[in-house]
Amino acid sequence: MTNTEHETRERFAGRYRVAPAQVSRRIELAVIGGDWGANGYTTMAQAGLLARELGLRPGVRLLDLGAGRGWPGLYLAAGTGCQVVLADVPIEGLRSAAARAEREALAARAAPVAATARRPPFTAAAFDAVVHTDVLC
Repeated sequence: MTNTEHETRERFAGRYRVAPAQVSRRIELAVIGGDWGANGYTTMAQAGLLARELGLRPGVRLLDLGAGRGWPGLYLAAGTGCQVVLADVPIEGLRSAAARAEREALAARAAPVAATARRPPFTAAAFDAVVHTDVLC
């Protein structure tokens, strides 16, 4: 991991250690349309468009790069029945995503993996679709 990647990981880890404030959740509901612990601005309508364009459905394997707390990967899995791997560097975000998956009865179809998009630990063609929303690499 480069120094820049390490610094970025630490900055986001600090954010993920703190649960979203009630005001943040209200803003997310107003801007995104749901309460998914999002860190970006992809709306539920845009996530729905991704699901349709990618043909997400049961049996499809989705990789969510830069998943953070699980947005939009968990939302897509919940709405389409697909399987999702939530990949990100900060463990704290992935822990939150795993807890959400458990609460939403998605744990059997959602797997958090600590991984960077620069060197993903996946084999070629392991996924049918990839999303990468609100992430700058």
